[in-house]
Amino acid sequence: MAADATATWGKRDDMIVHAELPYNAEPPIAALAGSDITPIDAFYARNHGPIPGIAPNQWRLTVSGRVHKPLTLTYDQLINDFPRHSVVATLACAGNRRAELLRVRAIPGKEPWQHGAISTAQWCGARLADVLGAARTHVEDGLHVAFDAPDVAPEARPVQTYGGSIPLRKAMSQGVLLAWQMNSQPLPPAHGGPVRVVVPGYIGARSVKWVSAITVQPSPSENYFQAHDYRILPPDADPATAAAGEGISLSTLALNCDILHPVDGDVVAAGALTIRGYGIAGDGHRVARIDLSLDHGHTWRQAELHPAPGTWSWRPWSSTFDVEPGRLHITARAWDDTGTLQPQTPASLWNPGGYGNNAWASVACAVR
Repeated sequence: MAADATATWGKRDDMIVHAELPYNAEPPIAALAGSDITPIDAFYARNHGPIPGIAPNQWRLTVSGRVHKPLTLTYDQLINDFPRHSVVATLACAGNRRAELLRVRAIPGKEPWQHGAISTAQWCGARLADVLGAARTHVEDGLHVAFDAPDVAPEARPVQTYGGSIPLRKAMSQGVLLAWQMNSQPLPPAHGGPVRVVVPGYIGARSVKWVSAITVQPSPSENYFQAHDYRILPPDADPATAAAGEGISLSTLALNCDILHPVDGDVVAAGALTIRGYGIAGDGHRVARIDLSLDHGHTWRQAELHPAPGTWSWRPWSSTFDVEPGRLHITARAWDDTGTLQPQTPASLWNPGGYGNNAWASVACAVR
C-alpha cells in the first residue's frame, strides 16, 4: 500500500512513508544532498486529511473580514489579474527531526519524522499582499489573516477542515504567495494544487494547501491546528486536555542545520571526505556560520558557506576533512547573524507534540 500511495502522488520509490491516508512521507536525507532545489518527487508530503481533488476551473477563493471590498476569485482571475512573482523558499514541517525527541521520551500519536521533512522549491504565484490590497484590507495593528482549506482532518477535535493564520504584517510582506506553480510546473495536488499559500520563514503548517478562503480578523484563527496543535506545550502538559491557546504558538522557523552527507550509519573511504549540509535561520535572519567537530565538540572548524538559492531558503555548506579508518562522529551547529547558537541537545527541547527540534546535528559512521 505504501508503494501504491507513493506512486499515486508522484514520489520517488524510496520515500519513507509514515502514513498512507493521509499521505505523509519524507525522502531519505541523502536525496536532499543532490540539489539546492528539491525535485518535486523528493519533496516531503505532510497532510492531515485526504488530498482533495480540485480542478483549476472549479477552484474559488473568497477574501472577507476586515476588508472594504470582499472578493471571490477564480483561478483564471488569480493568475491573469495579478502580477506574477517567484520565490525560492524552504518549507519545513514543525515535526522535522522528531525521531531524535522520541529517543528522549515517547510522544504518542505523532509521526516519527526523521531528517527529510524539509525541502526547498521555487514557487510562483501572486503576492498575498496584492490580493489583500485588491480587497482594500484594513490597516490596523494586531490583525491576523486566516486561511481555510477543504481538506477534512479526522484528528482534529472536533473533526474539521484544516486552517491556520499569520499576522497581517507577515501577510503583507513581499515573500508570501498564493502559489500555483512549483519548480516551474503546475502545483501538484499533493502539494496543494491548484493554489496554496506559501509563507517563507514560517513552519510549513502555515503554508495552507488548497486554500479556499482568506479572512482578515482581529485575532488568530480558532482552527484546531492554530489554537490547539502546532504549539510548544510545557513538558508536563497533556495535549489531550490542553486548553485552546495553551503553550506557545509556532510561527517562524528556528535556527537549524543538518548534515546531508554522509548520513548516519554510512561507511566512507579513508582520505579526503567532503561533509555537506544546510543551515537555515529564522524569519528575517541569515545563517552566519556553521561549525563542525569530529571529536564530540571538543574542537571546532568552520565550514564553507555557499550562496543560498534564495532569501528565504536554506544555505548549503561543506567542508573537507582527512579521515582515518575507525569510527567517525560528526557534529554540526549553526550561528545566525545575531550571534544566536542552536541549543545543544534534543533532551533540552522535548515537548509533548515533538515540535521544533533544532538541536545540534550529528552523524556516526565508519571509515574504512
